[in-house]
Amino acid sequence: MKRCPSCNRTYTDLSLNFCLEDGTPLVGGATTPVDPQATVRYPSPRDTGDPPATEIYNQPIPLLNQVPEMSAPRPQWTPGSMAAPMAAPRKKSNTVWWVLGGLAVVGVIGVGLVIMLIALASIGSSTNENTNTNINRIANRNNSNNGNISNTNSAADLPSSVVDDFSYQKWGSGNSRFGDIWYADDEYHMRSKEKTYLVMYAPSNEYNTQDATVKVTARSVDGSAATSGYGLIVHGEKTKDNQLEDYALLIYTGDDPQYEIVKHKNGNQTALIPWTRSSVIRSGTSPNQLEVRIKGDELSFYINGQYVNRISDNENFRRGLVGFYTSDTAEVAFDDLEVKR
Repeated sequence: MKRCPSCNRTYTDLSLNFCLEDGTPLVGGATTPVDPQATVRYPSPRDTGDPPATEIYNQPIPLLNQVPEMSAPRPQWTPGSMAAPMAAPRKKSNTVWWVLGGLAVVGVIGVGLVIMLIALASIGSSTNENTNTNINRIANRNNSNNGNISNTNSAADLPSSVVDDFSYQKWGSGNSRFGDIWYADDEYHMRSKEKTYLVMYAPSNEYNTQDATVKVTARSVDGSAATSGYGLIVHGEKTKDNQLEDYALLIYTGDDPQYEIVKHKNGNQTALIPWTRSSVIRSGTSPNQLEVRIKGDELSFYINGQYVNRISDNENFRRGLVGFYTSDTAEVAFDDLEVKR
């Protein structure tokens, strides 16, 4: 009999050399009696308290589905350029029949040409009559429209000059989601909301800017510079959709004074002359006189009596009004407005 010194199991098979339970080499132990009450020692259980860490595999990023180029099948023919079918092999036939057939075809073609010429002559006559009638109608309509345009676009019905020192309240005032406008100390004050701009157009057509020289004095009340500038608007008008359309001369009165000329169209603001440094602009609370001289479609811009730039009215806004512009939260005051023709 053999015994395992580790677990004390006994084996009667003398040919075994290792314990079948834990693999320990067996020893000969026939002289040692086996105690049936002895505690059998089992190997320590495997620790299963913490499961092994889960391995995370990076999945490859799927490629975008590549759509193959689609090409329309080439048409077998196109209208007006259909290829003639291949002629069948000529069969032997009597020459007389071929001659007679050819004459018949020529006769049919000749009759068709005659009919077509008659039809074209008739259509041409009718077209000329309609064209002459339409030309006369268009001419009459244009003459009528030109008369209206002449009356509408003429500056003769506008006052030669308008002066507003803002001692009387004529312009709009109040509070809105874009900012505040009010009269104070014989000046017209405007303050926009943060990160936006505020525009106000004149109250009546007497402030029309067609072929006029427009001047106004503007200043920052507390010396703070409006982030996107403030200034004078000309040719201002709202569309049927209540969108702004105008040109504006804006100034920035911070430590690095600059001016900009912008256009509003369909409510969108576009820089025609981007921000440009100018030594003629006064900073802080000092007032600046802004001026626009308009002749036809040419607009010339002046600051404190000094010419700075010019643009062309390519949008034909010429029938618009004077207006004022300010941005962000700086309080700006306007005074001594003059429109002179």
